[in-house]
Amino acid sequence: MKKIEGFPEGFLWGGATAANQFEGAYNLGGKGLSTADMVKFVPKKERGEGFSLDVSRTEIEVILNGKVEAVFPKRFGVDFYHHYKEDIALLAEMGFKIFRLSINWARIFPNGDDAKPNEEGLVFYDKVFDECLKYDMEPLVTLSHYETPLNLTMKYNGWADRRVIDFFINYADTVFRRYKNKVKYWLTFNEINIITLSPYTGGGVLVEDAENPLELSYQAGHHQFVASSLVTKLGHEINPEFKIGCMLARMTTYPETNNPEDVLKAQKENQINLFFTDVQARGEYPSYMNRYFYENNITIQKERGDEEILKTYPVDFISFSYYMTATASSKSSDNQVNGNFISGMKNTYLETSDWGWQIDPIGLRWTLKDFYDRYQLPLFIVENGLGAYDKVEEDGSIHDAYRIDYLQKHIEQMKEAVIDGVDLMGYTSWGCIDLVSASTSEMSKRYGYIYVDQDDEGNGTLKRLKKDSFYWYKKVISTNGNELSK
Repeated sequence: MKKIEGFPEGFLWGGATAANQFEGAYNLGGKGLSTADMVKFVPKKERGEGFSLDVSRTEIEVILNGKVEAVFPKRFGVDFYHHYKEDIALLAEMGFKIFRLSINWARIFPNGDDAKPNEEGLVFYDKVFDECLKYDMEPLVTLSHYETPLNLTMKYNGWADRRVIDFFINYADTVFRRYKNKVKYWLTFNEINIITLSPYTGGGVLVEDAENPLELSYQAGHHQFVASSLVTKLGHEINPEFKIGCMLARMTTYPETNNPEDVLKAQKENQINLFFTDVQARGEYPSYMNRYFYENNITIQKERGDEEILKTYPVDFISFSYYMTATASSKSSDNQVNGNFISGMKNTYLETSDWGWQIDPIGLRWTLKDFYDRYQLPLFIVENGLGAYDKVEEDGSIHDAYRIDYLQKHIEQMKEAVIDGVDLMGYTSWGCIDLVSASTSEMSKRYGYIYVDQDDEGNGTLKRLKKDSFYWYKKVISTNGNELSK
């Protein structure tokens, strides 16, 4: 039997972004408003304990009436719209095999329910994909990455309304046909489980008037499940070579102790998280959700044929984000940490980032093995990285050894998982070029190999600077992950 020694030939090394945090030009090229364009920057000192990413209908109406004096960072991102050639050239210099980005739905269909697409928006992505392919860089495209057209929220309450399925299919059909010879790898929904944690972010759903907000969120999630399956079917019909995956915010949870009650609680947290990939990969609702739905007074309204659709058209591969792990305890405590929609007890065995996110490279290996044992499908890590403060030295250099250390340790564990037998397709670390944070809408929380001169309020030259990690990751890619030293 042949010994597995490391990453396979053709492993897809790259980086990841999202249009709403990166692209900018929110009111150019015929683009309509998206839900992300309504998210304002709130300084850390003003966030408080109950800080939420959700935006209410009243808040949106006030913003649209021009009565809010605030900064909306996701409207300008880091202006990839005008810098895409420069940015893609920098990624190519690092040797990227693949570049994950999203299409902003409202740039193609400004209102979401338009009869015809916006040609100017389609042309923009033509140019972006052509630029990627010029460097033999595969695009990995997310169809919906927290960018629901705002009109769908105001008119239909986003994914809470089943009619949005047809609008999404029309959008997917348009871009699949347009880019069928330019894009091979697709994701339907980014971090699909976020629909239940931040309904506005995950699906443009307003829950403030709902009798049972959790039920409404899971109902919206069901509509996304059906849409994802139908889009997977459609994509394979348009181009049988398409590889279409789902994407989960993986929130791996450990029990705090070997107390059976802690173990049971951690198991439940993991099941609630993995429910979404169970549906998209296995094609059916798992029985363990029956009790959860009963206890939370949740009834999912399904139409005839939904279950057959889910079963017949599962995804080709599973992708996920991984930043940290959580710890579950059956006892209440103030000793908690929070990060990336995740919270739990502090794990005393782990270090924490500048933002209090616990750093757990070995947890990534465990997560990969657990995923592969559960589904036996190819896996793709499409988000992973360290958000940190970066300092630009007088000579323009940025020494981010802390980021290299984080990535090095996680890639080492990825390699171990591959040797363990996991089928891992690729790795796109998050925010390969500095961008606006999804959770806090700030620029000061930086992930990239490339520094962008811009502050939290949008001030700066937008000049791109290479960090030390730029050169390190270039070496990692050129050696297919065999050389990880600093």
